[in-house]
Amino acid sequence: MSNFAPAKVTTLIDAVTTTVTGAKVTPWSRKKTFQAIGSTTSGVGASTIGVEVSNDGTNWVEVDELALTLGTAVTSDTYEQDSTWKYVRGVVKTISGTGAAVTLYMGSGQ
Repeated sequence: MSNFAPAKVTTLIDAVTTTVTGAKVTPWSRKKTFQAIGSTTSGVGASTIGVEVSNDGTNWVEVDELALTLGTAVTSDTYEQDSTWKYVRGVVKTISGTGAAVTLYMGSGQ
């Protein structure tokens, strides 16, 4: 029997093809992991995705930036955080490449 609660995975940004600011989400716990994934339909590209946090939902602070070099095979970058914030969101700051799309997941658990 495990003493750990199962992780909850939330999609913060889902297969976007342009710069965008995701909706604010309340994390399930203080321990969080973030995984950005992306690819192109042809050739190469790139994307930067910011992880932002806030306690009031108005004033945001970027705590990390994930960088992806995109190609036709899926690429990934990750970040871990162990701190208490009321809200978190993802921000696709840049994206380039033919058919480029990126997704940002947040896993949170005990």
